[in-house]
Amino acid sequence: MSSTSRTASLQRATSESQISLSVDLDGTGEADVATGVPFFDHMLTAFARHSLTDLTVRAEGDIDIDVHHTVEDTGILLGQALLAALGEKRGISRYGDALVPLDEALAQAVVDISGRPYLVHGGEPAGFEFHLIGGHFTGSMVRHFFEALTLNARLTVHVRLIEGRDPHHIAEAEFKAFARAFRQAKALDPLVTGVPSTKGAL
Repeated sequence: MSSTSRTASLQRATSESQISLSVDLDGTGEADVATGVPFFDHMLTAFARHSLTDLTVRAEGDIDIDVHHTVEDTGILLGQALLAALGEKRGISRYGDALVPLDEALAQAVVDISGRPYLVHGGEPAGFEFHLIGGHFTGSMVRHFFEALTLNARLTVHVRLIEGRDPHHIAEAEFKAFARAFRQAKALDPLVTGVPSTKGAL
């Protein structure tokens, strides 16, 4: 990351996946995403658009076995990229809160760019984790993604489903709520000088 931009480009290669990814926190929400998992591409595109983060992802993984490795490893790398792009976190708002509907589904997300990774995620109906969305992406992957991203971006994140029935709507409402909350938290606040913490570091 340069001193004048909030960008990062990273790569990750394991025996299970090969991923390259770039982010621009001060973009317009442009997304160019190809992971081999169509519904996941849809969710990452929604994250980019609603967080106003430009995002490019190229991933190849063992999706013939399961999408788990590709989704989790992309979450790891995206979290690392967000952390790198945030830099010293000077002048950021730090906190964000969003409530997002998608038809019958309603999700809330709260984000603290805290430096302390912690995820609270709940409210999904029993059995959601077993549903196939788009024929390949199980509901359990939503939490796996948020766990990987939260840990590696060092965020405190609360995601709560308030209402919801359709698995596609539930997942998309959660991704969009997280995106909108992150958009608020990463925003540069002209009233903030330095790092918004009494410790002087995040």
